[in-house]
Amino acid sequence: MGGLTSPRERMKKLIKKISPFIVMDILAKARTMKDAIHMEVGEPDLEPSGKVREAFIKAIRDNKFHYTPAKGLTELREKIADYYLNTYNVSISPDRVIVTPGTSGAFMVVFSLLADIDKKLVLSDPSYPCYKNFAYFLDTEPEFIPIDKDTNYEIPADRVKELHNLAALIVSSPSNPVGNLYNDNSIEELISLADQKGFRYISDEIYHGLVYDKKEHTALEFSDRAIVINSFSKYFCMPGFRVGWMILPEDLVRQAEIIVQNIFIAANTPAQHATLEAFDMNHLEYVRNTFRERRDFLYNELKEIFTIDAAPDGAFYVWADISRYSSDSMEFCRRLLDEKAVAITPGIDFGSNRTDQYVRLAYTQETAKLKIGVERIKEFLSQ
Repeated sequence: MGGLTSPRERMKKLIKKISPFIVMDILAKARTMKDAIHMEVGEPDLEPSGKVREAFIKAIRDNKFHYTPAKGLTELREKIADYYLNTYNVSISPDRVIVTPGTSGAFMVVFSLLADIDKKLVLSDPSYPCYKNFAYFLDTEPEFIPIDKDTNYEIPADRVKELHNLAALIVSSPSNPVGNLYNDNSIEELISLADQKGFRYISDEIYHGLVYDKKEHTALEFSDRAIVINSFSKYFCMPGFRVGWMILPEDLVRQAEIIVQNIFIAANTPAQHATLEAFDMNHLEYVRNTFRERRDFLYNELKEIFTIDAAPDGAFYVWADISRYSSDSMEFCRRLLDEKAVAITPGIDFGSNRTDQYVRLAYTQETAKLKIGVERIKEFLSQ
């Protein structure tokens, strides 16, 4: 018995494996600098629809502070179901929708459902850093599949076929940090493989709506077994409201509801009432067009000074190869912030697959500020 690790010791070791979110440290430092240009954090600077603000204030005035059902307001789940019908022509029952405290809450619930010490969660490298940290916290070891320009920054189905004992595959499309949209055939092949081999396909669709020259497709168009996670944080410009949602296969709904009841109780009540007014399609079109214009400007400027091997289809990021200047993305970003007050994110935040040669730049500032940022970057590189 002396050689066994106690649950408390095991948890301590798991917590130590959780890596810091470097971009948040950069953001904190940049906020202390008066003239910093923020191109680091993936937080939209645009406001939500004015109807959202009015609904939030009204909810407070009407004393709507009580817990909602664990799955969320019925009318909000119905609105989300209607959104999928109108946007993707997919009919889902509102009973399959669970409102969560952002996508982070959704991922913790879903990973809790699927995590198994003997099975693995498959992630791309690079990918959103919190995925692996959620897995570590739940004592599940991620299986990383390297992606790059040779794989079109997609997880190849052939690589997944080689793996065994899988719990789930997580795909972000458009992706963070690259901004690429998976090919429809690739999505269909991966989902088909998940259905055949019995693991779950988890689709992170938080950047849906922010797709500029193509058309995104929800995983639910290909399979009812797919798990979809989304949020009001990005496209709907409501990051601080902390309201997201997940759409689950029927066989997972009750288990997920029980986890929510015990861990979160429910998402923020006034914020849920505010999101009822978030589906303002005229405003959302303005949001998309604004980010499209910024994408065009920043991509065209940066491709002259960096190697960009994946033109961003969506989200609000440019993934830039800095290897002609540096092989240390952390040091590159540190010096750029210290010397030119431009905050960007080092690639090592997103994995280890050559990420020391990449940086992520977010176009979450107005174009005038992006221009200043680009000018400072050019000055920095010339030195």
